[in-house]
Amino acid sequence: MPDGCRLSARIWMPEDAEENPVPVILEHLPYRKRDGTVVRDCFTHPWLAGHGYACLRVDMRGNGDSEGLMDDEYTPQELQDACDVLAWAASQPWSTGKAGMMGISWGGFNALQVAALRPPSLKAIITLCSTVDRFADDIHFKGGCLLGENFGWAANMLSYSSRPPDPALVGDKWRGLWLERLENMPFLAREWLGRQARDSYWKHGSVCEDYSAIEAAVLSIGGWHDGYRNTIAHLVSNLQCPVRGIVGPWIHKYPHYAKPEPAIGFLQEARRWWDRWLKGIETGVENDPAMRLWLMDSVRPQRWLDARPGRWIAEQAWPSPGIEPVVLELGNGTLGDGPISDIISICSPQDCGAATGEFFPFTFGPELPDEQSHDDARSLCFDAGPAEAIRDIVGAPKVRLTVSVDKPLAQIAVRLCDLFTDGGSVLITMGAMNLAHHASHENPRQLEPGKKYRVEFALDQTAYRLPQGHRLRLAISTAYWPFLWPSPESATVSVHAGELLIPVRGKSADPGEWCFEEPEAAEPWNARELRPPHSRRATERDTDSGTAATLIDNDFGEYLDLDHGLVSGSRVSEKWLIHSDDPLSASVEVEWEQTGGRGDWRWRTMARMRMRSTVDRFDITGSLKAEENGKPAFSRDYRADIERKFV
Repeated sequence: MPDGCRLSARIWMPEDAEENPVPVILEHLPYRKRDGTVVRDCFTHPWLAGHGYACLRVDMRGNGDSEGLMDDEYTPQELQDACDVLAWAASQPWSTGKAGMMGISWGGFNALQVAALRPPSLKAIITLCSTVDRFADDIHFKGGCLLGENFGWAANMLSYSSRPPDPALVGDKWRGLWLERLENMPFLAREWLGRQARDSYWKHGSVCEDYSAIEAAVLSIGGWHDGYRNTIAHLVSNLQCPVRGIVGPWIHKYPHYAKPEPAIGFLQEARRWWDRWLKGIETGVENDPAMRLWLMDSVRPQRWLDARPGRWIAEQAWPSPGIEPVVLELGNGTLGDGPISDIISICSPQDCGAATGEFFPFTFGPELPDEQSHDDARSLCFDAGPAEAIRDIVGAPKVRLTVSVDKPLAQIAVRLCDLFTDGGSVLITMGAMNLAHHASHENPRQLEPGKKYRVEFALDQTAYRLPQGHRLRLAISTAYWPFLWPSPESATVSVHAGELLIPVRGKSADPGEWCFEEPEAAEPWNARELRPPHSRRATERDTDSGTAATLIDNDFGEYLDLDHGLVSGSRVSEKWLIHSDDPLSASVEVEWEQTGGRGDWRWRTMARMRMRSTVDRFDITGSLKAEENGKPAFSRDYRADIERKFV
């Protein structure tokens, strides 16, 4: 880098690239190319290199085998480093001077953000599972409500970034780099929770602030079982550059090996995109539909699905003129048979929400939404009559409510569910609103008890087929644990009027409307399993004490890389506790372990974090310990006492 910091990269390219230069594709991440993203890297980058590209997989500074320190996510330094890597690559003899960026999650975020900086060589990006709004549509806040994942991911990063570089690459300086990294490890929970309104911190990196800044061609991809399902519609609706969207039934994974199936030929789609915008080959991507979406069939809920039945649909324009809102007025427990004639109120038990699942599932394990009936019983429900015909819901449903509250702070979670004829309840989509944020995320205000407020917001995007005879249910709750951190007091919300706007596709889906090629990939990771992976999730309720515990254990296994000899392993345990009558009883504890080494050399790091809250404060404690060959190498405790502001 221009400041002297050395970043570690792995590069795949055609054997004759110096004689016949090729375009560059950059993936720039903190997630350790040597042992973190190695599985997907093996599938992806050799395949693209074999089709005429130089693929750069770079460890961000302060992570993996790179020098330097990491301060936070998406910092100006991180984005400038990516620009400098692109400039370096453009000057190499094997490069044509044209480049793309690609990434999922963190790499999808910074691909968008770097595109907004317009580095000269960057002509196109492929962004997967990303966001345009870091405050309102990321792991931190949703509708102004504090997401449980804000704490969970801060604990993840404290652990993830604690791992040492590989001596086989960096030599004898590995230990000095490791200790410097540990000494300067950012306590991201303090930074993320300390900013509870949409200020300049969150606006940085939120490309929705100025969509016109992006000129590179954008292919945006996501999954209906991922937390980042809204970005694709935002980008396709707002960008003026060439842009296309694809949403499948997937969790937080690249779609050539994602589940629930069907996976698609993502690498072939990526090649078409790169060939058009980096090589000038007429591949027809600009004639593809604006949006290609997996329309999901109604199925019984399960914590995990290997496949999600449905069909591909294609919309030539987005927003689509073929999708019209159907307005259903809220009545006395009815949907579409309003208006409400009596005041209807709800004060949900604090353990409502246990059937929600993870914000962004990625373990191929029990992380999807479960049967909703238990949460429905703790919610205010409005039910429609049986559907007279199949109804395809495609887009983002919206709710408009007139509400009053009895406390100065309150939140609502709104779920749209599919009711089977036997009463089973399936989550279609959901949204949330911190009512203190109903008018502004930048300038929230306390509520005046008893005053009526007009509240309007969108639920998450979906593409869902409601069968004939099934009914829609709108369920409103004042708690949604552990997905949302609870308000400081149990609040009663009264609904005086409301309506639900459902985006309904006019034409019936044609089975041949769209199809993708079958997945292709390069050879899988050459590794030996030393400890098998395992996932467990359970909610346990103590009827005597009234306490509910959500327990999560994910062991990602331990593996030996048979090519370079590095051992790597990882596991996490989470415990989310709450009493049904007391929002201030909420607590979460997370413990992460990372292990690795080679030969007789072994290291281990342990990260622990806990959070609780009072009426006016958040209290977070943490610790990080590191060992080398069983002996202590580093230890530090963390503490954050944060004022609670309208959350």
